[in-house]
Amino acid sequence: MDKDSKIYVAGHAGLVGSAIVRQLMQQGHTNLSLKTHEELDLRDQSATDLFFSEQKPEFVFVAAAKVGGIEANRTKTAEFIYDNIQIQSNLIHFSWKYGVKKLLFLGSNCVYPKDCPQPMKEEYLLAGPPEPTNEPYAIAKISGIKMCQAYNNQHSTKFISVMPASLYGPNDNFNPASSHFVAALIRKFHKAKISGSSEVVLWGTGNPRREIMHVDDAAKACLFLMDSYDSSEPINAGCGSDITIKELAMLIKNIVGFSGGVKFDASKPDGAAQKLLDSGRMHAIGWKPQVGLNDGLRETYDWYVKNESLLKFA
Repeated sequence: MDKDSKIYVAGHAGLVGSAIVRQLMQQGHTNLSLKTHEELDLRDQSATDLFFSEQKPEFVFVAAAKVGGIEANRTKTAEFIYDNIQIQSNLIHFSWKYGVKKLLFLGSNCVYPKDCPQPMKEEYLLAGPPEPTNEPYAIAKISGIKMCQAYNNQHSTKFISVMPASLYGPNDNFNPASSHFVAALIRKFHKAKISGSSEVVLWGTGNPRREIMHVDDAAKACLFLMDSYDSSEPINAGCGSDITIKELAMLIKNIVGFSGGVKFDASKPDGAAQKLLDSGRMHAIGWKPQVGLNDGLRETYDWYVKNESLLKFA
């Protein structure tokens, strides 16, 4: 990507998209095409077709998606599969139709099988059924990966896919009905601290292990891949280590400064037992994450406190 290349970041207002925009601007890219959901509904085929025909971006980052935690995945199954397939299908198809030079598709560590060997290698994709708690989302993301490969095979496009670790950071979604676990933990402990609660109750046993990565590291990985990776094979981007939900909760509890107790409700679902990516291929070609977990969590909490009054569901 040249500094004046026209770049479209789909989903620029979200956690990953906003981080990609920050990194692009820091690296001197100024010719950015950005549209809010209100300005462009990417589920709408005609509207997306018109956008690409008028804007003709040279590079596309597909960070637009309907995402959420276990409860959102459980209760919004139709939306999670329909919205995501519609969004990514339109973006991939019209990127081909209007001659986009390169597209990067953001996948997810959820695409790997429920009983996947750990750490999860790229070749384990489709080796078994996904975790039931996020199956619709996983199936949609797998479809996006396979669609990129199909267009590359048939149309000689350069559409690449990356599977990042679980992400967190500034501009995360803190809506209690749809947030992922890091944002949910930060919000719960903060609210308990402010209200003077004696205890915080968390879902599940606390035993599942998760690999979490700061969103700025993910954004840097995306720009790195856009400039230096051309294979149709999807590639993992993670830090190579994980932590239990219980250990993560204790870290966030201390960062927030909550002095009460923590209880785990084992009647609630845990999700997959472990999600640790094998990111050896990514590390071997020259990228590694830089943000330490404690620093990243503290920065995210500080961002939440600073912006709490602006959040609709704070």
